Amino acid sequence: MEHRIKIGSLSLGADAPFFLISGPCVIEDEGKTLEIARFLRETGEKLHVPVIFKTSYDKANRTSLGSYRGPGMEKGLEIIQKVKDETGLPVLSDVHQVDQVESAARVLDVIQIPAFLCRQTDLILAAALTGRTVNIKKGQFISPGDIGPTIEKVTSTGGRGILITERGTSFGYNNLVVDMRSIPIMKRFGFPVVFDATHSVQLPGGEGTRSGGEREFVSYLARAAVAAGADGVFLEVHPDPDRALCDGPNSLPLHEVEDLVRVLKEIHGLVRS
Repeated sequence: MEHRIKIGSLSLGADAPFFLISGPCVIEDEGKTLEIARFLRETGEKLHVPVIFKTSYDKANRTSLGSYRGPGMEKGLEIIQKVKDETGLPVLSDVHQVDQVESAARVLDVIQIPAFLCRQTDLILAAALTGRTVNIKKGQFISPGDIGPTIEKVTSTGGRGILITERGTSFGYNNLVVDMRSIPIMKRFGFPVVFDATHSVQLPGGEGTRSGGEREFVSYLARAAVAAGADGVFLEVHPDPDRALCDGPNSLPLHEVEDLVRVLKEIHGLVRS
């Protein structure tokens, strides 16, 4: 049986409404981050869709040493706090090291475990012990059923605030594939399942010194995932993805977000009815 989880005033999972986790891949600057957050708040209010704002203060898993990583934890968390204060949206970011968790938990409503780190026991336990909701990104290298032991690491601390996010599986050179069976398989663990529609069309390392992406397939996969039972969708968005400093090729331009989210909400309603 699927649990509902609470994040601030939001209730997610089970028979709760469709929800969105969205924002830029990484903080580029304060102004742009706030612009995107305001847009997402307005879109969520217009469509009556709960929104969790996501971004990263440090993208540690980059293809190249020279890739842009973000402003760092201290400055990045300051900007995320401003988003939270100004928009009222709950906020999510990823942590990569145990020593980041305590500081991040003072700001974040959701602590995300990156896909590459979904088996890092100490990191997962530290995140769970904060009492914050933990979003576990399923690694590209494990099957959906193999996320069970990671969930047990969180629940061993007494934590029940868990999201599980599908983001594709390695499929050979610079490519990922999404097996939609993963959605109902992971829902058997009893926690809300999210589909990461933008990272699932990523081409890891596909441009040599950085990852590529095929954003033209985002809407197809997102619709399929919600039809397969996903409770929410994760979308990275940007005002001008072709100029984004990180993951632009698989990010969605802002002007495409509203129409897609409206359709996803309709599909979610049909599936749940």
